[in-house]
Amino acid sequence: MSAVRFHEFGGPEVLVLDEIPVPRPGKGRIRIAVGACGLNPADAGLHAGMFSRELPGGVGLDVSGTVEALGEGVTGVAVGDRVFGPSTASTGEDGITPGAPSGGAADKAVLAEWAKVPEGLDMLQAAALPLAAETAWRALDQLGVARDDLLLVHGAGGAVGFAAVQLALHRGARVIATAGPARAGEIRAMGAEVTSYGEGIAGRVRALAGGPVRHALDISPRGSGSIPVLIELAGSRERVLTLSDFAAAAELGVRASDTSVPTRWDVLDDVARLAVKGLLTIPIGRTFPLAEFREAIELAESGRPGGKVLVLPR
Repeated sequence: MSAVRFHEFGGPEVLVLDEIPVPRPGKGRIRIAVGACGLNPADAGLHAGMFSRELPGGVGLDVSGTVEALGEGVTGVAVGDRVFGPSTASTGEDGITPGAPSGGAADKAVLAEWAKVPEGLDMLQAAALPLAAETAWRALDQLGVARDDLLLVHGAGGAVGFAAVQLALHRGARVIATAGPARAGEIRAMGAEVTSYGEGIAGRVRALAGGPVRHALDISPRGSGSIPVLIELAGSRERVLTLSDFAAAAELGVRASDTSVPTRWDVLDDVARLAVKGLLTIPIGRTFPLAEFREAIELAESGRPGGKVLVLPR
């Protein structure tokens, strides 16, 4: 089978298309024939060695596909079912180096967490959902966003921001979002109030809010310098959570949501139900065949992908 892998750490230039044995699903895992793989900026951390130092490794954290093999003890899913979820690090049982990232940018992938893709949800949208939806869900839980709360989502134009806006609205919260002109109309159509980035943001948000916001979620680019303004708008450091600027969070005493916070893959069934109802969607930018993986990954990691970038093995 074909798989995008890296044998040393570095930028996208270290990625190659390898031919490797078909992996075996270990206990509690499944193997799928990949239908689509969603790429994320976090994939840069994989091939840079930020999350695992094991080699070789793969990329592609989001995946959808058709089940073709079950590991020991797996129940509730059958060969032929359509599923989606995160690709998983190897335990060594699958024939891949233990601890190495085992990515979805491949013909086959092994999953330890998954949900079924319901009728009416296509495989492309399913592959766009896992990481963005789980990250947004976990962040809203950390903040304690509930019905009638006023949430500011700063940096709502990306996949996680899109998911956070929709999930917060589904909880019954009122949402003010900051976004650029390319996505502002879509976010407004979801039911959020939208203002632009840049100088004067505090005044614009206050004018929309009519006072302080209850919570502020920061998804702006690292180093944007936004956190002091968000603290001012929320009136408390405890009401601010960042998904990007961990250094500023530590310096200013606000919370950060990162890989040290337990993941919530148990929400994937709920994510699927919301998605099939049209209540949760991620904008898709471009799709690429697996053979054009380098161009796809460079676009996904560019910071301006124009929506989720997907790799299609077939």
